Amino acid sequence: MEPPISLIIFAILLLAGMQILMEAGRRLALARRAKESEGERSSLGAIEGAVFVLFGLLMAFTFSGAALRFNEKRMLVADEANAIRTAHLRLQLLAPEAQPKLQELFRKYVESRLETYRRLPDMKAAELELANTNRIQEEIWTGALVATRLPTSQPAAGWLLPPALNNMINIVTTRTLALKVHPPENHSCAPVRTGAHLFPAGGYRMASGQQRSWVHILGFTVITVIIVDVMLDIEYPLGLFRLTASDELLSKVRAAMK
Repeated sequence: MEPPISLIIFAILLLAGMQILMEAGRRLALARRAKESEGERSSLGAIEGAVFVLFGLLMAFTFSGAALRFNEKRMLVADEANAIRTAHLRLQLLAPEAQPKLQELFRKYVESRLETYRRLPDMKAAELELANTNRIQEEIWTGALVATRLPTSQPAAGWLLPPALNNMINIVTTRTLALKVHPPENHSCAPVRTGAHLFPAGGYRMASGQQRSWVHILGFTVITVIIVDVMLDIEYPLGLFRLTASDELLSKVRAAMK
């Protein structure tokens, strides 16, 4: 859930790295200008165009993957809220004397789920609360199975309540796994590695001018840093992009439990 490096530090390093690589490419071009033929200059343009296209595609695919995983995390919040609400409603099939205890356990359960996500990105603290969630799950499951066998419980309780509880429990594992699933580092770093070849080439081409074009240099590097930072922020939703608004669904479920 937590990014391997601070996004601010990463942005600074990326910006500085791009500037250094472009300057290195420019100085290399100045050193080779006397030896470079017109044919070499024209072939270099075709290579630059291909690398720029590859860089754009890698950025687009990586950004799209991060956005897809973020949307899946949001949908899982809705799935969990629906699963808890369904299971809680089916408690009405149980004997009246068994309902108050289970309803109280459900309230504690939802509070525990909310507390788990409040503790992020501290995964150790979240896992400690997750252990409390698992304990309450066991109490709910055991108490519900016993209550379905009571003579005053409706016959349908034994058929409808256990599957609803099972869905409620399973979605916790699914959400926990979704928070930990990220693309391999080799895949995530592919745009950066491609850029390491692209930026010197860009600086090489800029050497054809008499002076550095800081408007183009800063414009290109700053926009690239912003895109990469937003992409990482979506992949690890702890900054501008968060799941807080989605978790409000669980808060509403808790508020509805009288």
